[in-house]
Amino acid sequence: MNREAAPSGRSVDVSQSVLDQVRLSLSVGAAKSVTSLVRGFRLGAASVLPGSIARRIQPHALPLLLAQVRRGVILIVGTNGKTTTALLLRTLLERQGWRVAHNATGANLINGLVTALMEHTNMVGLLDADYAILEVDENILPLLLQDCQPQVILGLNLFRDQLDRYGEVDTISQRWLKAIAPLPDQTRVILNADDPTLCHLGQQLSQTVRFFGLNEPERYLEEIPHAVDSIYCPSCGYPLDYKGVYLSHLGDYHCASCGFSKSSLAVNSQEWPQILIGIYNKYNTLAAGLVAEELGIERADIYDTVKTFKAAFGRAEELVVQGKKVRILLSKNPVGMNETIRAVHDIQKQGGASTKLVVLNDRTPDGTDVSWIWDVDTEKLVALGGTIVVSGDRVYDMALRLKYSQSDSEHPCELIIKEDLQEAIKTALAHTPADETLHILPTYSAMLEVRGLLTGRQIL
Repeated sequence: MNREAAPSGRSVDVSQSVLDQVRLSLSVGAAKSVTSLVRGFRLGAASVLPGSIARRIQPHALPLLLAQVRRGVILIVGTNGKTTTALLLRTLLERQGWRVAHNATGANLINGLVTALMEHTNMVGLLDADYAILEVDENILPLLLQDCQPQVILGLNLFRDQLDRYGEVDTISQRWLKAIAPLPDQTRVILNADDPTLCHLGQQLSQTVRFFGLNEPERYLEEIPHAVDSIYCPSCGYPLDYKGVYLSHLGDYHCASCGFSKSSLAVNSQEWPQILIGIYNKYNTLAAGLVAEELGIERADIYDTVKTFKAAFGRAEELVVQGKKVRILLSKNPVGMNETIRAVHDIQKQGGASTKLVVLNDRTPDGTDVSWIWDVDTEKLVALGGTIVVSGDRVYDMALRLKYSQSDSEHPCELIIKEDLQEAIKTALAHTPADETLHILPTYSAMLEVRGLLTGRQIL
């Protein structure tokens, strides 16, 4: 009787809602069981497989979970810096007493996002989170926005990365614009104004857009790197005029042809503290801080958190192994590795980085095309002298690149090739003086392997 008396279609909607919730409960139970098994047998961190299984049971698991976030969903996208920025923002929110769901392992495809959210549900699929901070793979942002209306979208940068998967930066930007433009006007978009592609994207949006970036000319590079990604105007295609660049194509610019120029910044970077090494981490700090301000956190609280913040795994992370200091610097594309080399160069000038371990893999998380290593300024790494140990699935490709980088230098460089990663780590530690730090420059999957060997714990 109730079904007949109900408005047309309502009984179907109610039945579908109940069925969705039942399936979600079943999917959560399966995901949590798989997580317990994988972690119990020390097979990994179970950051992807539980979500994959859950979505087979309930294909709509992701939107059903996201709809339960109480205060808002924050999406962090970009080529470099997502994990560090997300961790800093999470720390800022948790210090305000908010409960945060976060894909902390860096698993940023759909299955990884589902897994991370299910970590914060009870057995019937009820999510307990004020905010969800999700770092998102560049390619899946348009797909994710079909199921999600985020409170904040944070865009860090766009560099060439895994060309076998992504293509060029302007292609990604156009996909992002098409996906973001239909979102409600109250959606807040935070973008890096130093990146011309993202700046142009923000200038075309109707939503509230705020920009971060650097205003520190003293940190300009001496010249534009030869591996720069995008120095042409995203509006008209004319070459941009740069006053200076901070890294790759990020800098202060304008277009003499159409008038396109860098947008005004919402923050003064000179006022912001920085603890982690590298100019890229200054960008990460500004990005997380600006989002935190948008969410109502006071500037003084942000500064206090930044000053005590510890790096995310593999991102300038520091460990002590066999009594020696080790610093892991993820190096997964030309811009990232060039900035890592720049940071190591600054450290070695102070007498503290004479031994380096470079690990190159070509697995799916890294990108199968390793030709990008020829766009890296490895000459600057070799010119530092000392010892470079090379390993990884593509050890000989990396060794050849380094060999071609050698020249008659006042600082001779010893190149050691070790196919076995464990042996490479052992050799690098042996060559590291007791008062120095071993710097490890790995690609993504290599970083996970290195951490597993150094700490005895796997991340993925």
